[in-house]
Amino acid sequence: MPECSVVRKSWGELTTTELYSFLKLRTDVFYVEQRIDEEELDNRDREPSTEHFWIGDDHGTAAYLRLLHDDDASHLDAHRILGRLVVRADRRGEGLAQVLVREVIASFGREPMLLHAQDYVTALYAKFGFEAFGEVYREADIDHISMYRPATLEQSA
Repeated sequence: MPECSVVRKSWGELTTTELYSFLKLRTDVFYVEQRIDEEELDNRDREPSTEHFWIGDDHGTAAYLRLLHDDDASHLDAHRILGRLVVRADRRGEGLAQVLVREVIASFGREPMLLHAQDYVTALYAKFGFEAFGEVYREADIDHISMYRPATLEQSA
C-alpha cells in the first residue's frame, strides 16, 4: 500500500482549487466513465458537518471520499454515511480507497456507519467491518447494496 497523505477538511476550509479538483474527479468517474445521470451536486457537500477526505498528487485529486452526518439515523443508530468514494483511473489498484476508508475508521470508528456501495466493491468495505443488509437495488443504473458497520468494531484491514 502506498504512503499517502490524506487531507481532511470541511466545506468552509476548502480552497476553490481543492474543491474543483475533487469535483472534477467525481464528474470524470461518475458522469463520464460510469455514465451516471443522477444529481451529483446535491448540496450535501456544503453542510457544515460534512467531512471531505482526499489524497492528492501532481495531477490533482487521486482519490476522494465524502462523510456525511445525518441527525436522524437512517439505519439503526448510524448517523455517519460514507459516500462518493472514487479513485482516478491511473491510480486504481494502489489501495488508495483503503487508505481513505482506514482514515475515516480511525477518526470515526467508535460511531456506527452506513454506506450504499456499488455491488462490485462490497468486499472493500467488508474488510473494514461493514456488512450488507437488505436487497440489491438499482441506483443510477448500477447495482447497489446498503452496508452497516456497528460502532463496537475495532479498526481492521
